[in-house]
Amino acid sequence: MNAFEDGDFQYWNSESVSHEFNEDWKIKVEEELRFGGDAGRFYHHHSDAVITYSGMGDWLELGLNYMLIFEKKENEWVYENRPHLNMTLQYALKGLELTGRNRFEYRDKENGTDGWRYRNRFTVKYPVKAGDFEINPYIADEIFVDFIEEKLNRNRLYAGADFKILKNLKLDIFYLWQASEKDDNWADCNVLGTKVKLSF
Repeated sequence: MNAFEDGDFQYWNSESVSHEFNEDWKIKVEEELRFGGDAGRFYHHHSDAVITYSGMGDWLELGLNYMLIFEKKENEWVYENRPHLNMTLQYALKGLELTGRNRFEYRDKENGTDGWRYRNRFTVKYPVKAGDFEINPYIADEIFVDFIEEKLNRNRLYAGADFKILKNLKLDIFYLWQASEKDDNWADCNVLGTKVKLSF
């Protein structure tokens, strides 16, 4: 965890490209940059590649990922290899789209103890259409459970919306409040996030 002040403002931006081979299989590559210290210090970069399978039904999507992370800590860049498995449950209820993503990730760190972590993100989305334009406001909550420390040590609360700019280009804008625990002390940060998603 970086030594930013409690209540720090950050900006996170990601760009991704995805391709559907058929109705069941899709591949996606994502790059993300994060800026902390009142959004003035570049401290995090990651690349994430995933292949997903949704052939078991509309209610379930399985994903196998590999993520490579570089993070600046104490003026030095350190890396982490993070393969992870995702299982996302999906359900529609009275105009709402409900998803529950379960992620099991193995953290292979250059500096630090390697081990497993579980993440669960529950999202409620409400699509709104106005003619050909559609916007998808959403709220979400994500918990992080560290198996090494055997405790929940991070929580993220999201509020945002995504919409199509072009037929195959989507923009997601969100606010994220993150609370993280280290050495029995909790610190939070406020994040403005953007995601640009290209599909073909």
